[in-house]
Amino acid sequence: MPDNPGMPEHTASPSPAPDTAAPAYPSFREAFWYWLQLGCVSFGGPAGQIALMHQELVDRKRWISERRFLHALNYCMLLPGPEAQQLAIYMGWLLHRTRGGLVAGVLFVLPSLFILVGLSWVYMAWGHVPAIAGVFYGIKPAVTALVVQAAYRVGSRALKNAWLWCIAVAAFVALFALDVPFPAIVLGAGVAGYLGGRWAPKAFAGSGGHAAAKATGTVALIDDDTPPPAHARFSWAGVGKVLLTCLGLWLAAMGTLMVVWGWDAVLTQMGWFFTKAALLTFGGAYAVLPYVFQGAVEHFQWLTAPQMMDGLALGETTPGPLIMVVSYVGFVGGWSRALLGPDALFLAGAVAATVVTFFTFLPSFLFIFLGAPLIESTHGNLKFTAPLSGITAAVVGVIFNLALFFAYHVLWPQGWGSRPDALAAAIGVAAGVALLRYKVGVIPVVLACGLVGLLHALL
Repeated sequence: MPDNPGMPEHTASPSPAPDTAAPAYPSFREAFWYWLQLGCVSFGGPAGQIALMHQELVDRKRWISERRFLHALNYCMLLPGPEAQQLAIYMGWLLHRTRGGLVAGVLFVLPSLFILVGLSWVYMAWGHVPAIAGVFYGIKPAVTALVVQAAYRVGSRALKNAWLWCIAVAAFVALFALDVPFPAIVLGAGVAGYLGGRWAPKAFAGSGGHAAAKATGTVALIDDDTPPPAHARFSWAGVGKVLLTCLGLWLAAMGTLMVVWGWDAVLTQMGWFFTKAALLTFGGAYAVLPYVFQGAVEHFQWLTAPQMMDGLALGETTPGPLIMVVSYVGFVGGWSRALLGPDALFLAGAVAATVVTFFTFLPSFLFIFLGAPLIESTHGNLKFTAPLSGITAAVVGVIFNLALFFAYHVLWPQGWGSRPDALAAAIGVAAGVALLRYKVGVIPVVLACGLVGLLHALL
């Protein structure tokens, strides 16, 4: 039996297939090892992760054509949640049905979860050692520069006219001056985009985020004209099955937490809070971080603002989507609250990190398994809707507010009115110049800033 019912079966040739012939269909084992490898090396944020998948799946392995790859990517970019992981789920599902999507999505984040649990343990157990504290002292300004870079990167793409600039400024003022909840900002921006699309449709017409594919002259396994496999065809029965399965998993997990610990317990509230966060991550991880700040730092007080900044630094230097920083939030919250007693701090942190990761990424599987069959029924180019254009513009203001929040805690660690930290300011400026002017990679910048902080602590 082939691993892919509904797809044409190919036989392997003794020599590498030429570009004019489709490659052999990958076995499930071959795909498994590829997704595991991707999860271990997926540095560089969503752009880098998508580039890695494109290089392997489109250019080298030729499992899917350029146009089909971008078609799936444009759909993932319309969804809340980490688009790179959702694209991996989509590709795995298209190749090997539901089990392929599950393996691709889980392996995309599992290595990062293990690494972050280990780094979080080191941070909580020995974070006050002068050498380690010095490293994080140097990294904090670099994180501020990274957020400024994110605001610039998103803004340069999203703010194409005065309408969108107004939405971005309004979102910043609402969050910075009026302390409006993040969900309300997203809703308001969506409404503004909808109305703007009616009044000025050209100003709110999206481009889909990606240029059209260039013809390569090669033949892919799943090519432009390859019909969708049997499992990728839309049916209402499939919709019902996916809904029942995903909602059943969510209810089972949330019900277990409520029965064992109660609704007001830390783990239960983490599950509920990060379910909501997973549905609000339009525009990437930086857009939802202010919402995580409002809930995890200010409302629930699972961790402090400096701890949150340190967690973002760890998330930037580990593989996987940046939103994996929520696993660190869960670990620190579980450890700080000693959920399983004072003698089981690591276990409490690991359990909380796992709970948070489950509730954060479950919606991604729902969105792909639910919507991908419908997307496969047409291969026309997807465009951003007017409401999404408004939300994307608001994200710029939200990210800029986050940059100011970080800068305040870096430059005035003792509070407003105290003497600003000149060395931290210098590190932040240097990191910003390296990132924005000289296009230095994230990991070298973070490591260099950490080294400066370490030398400062030792000297």
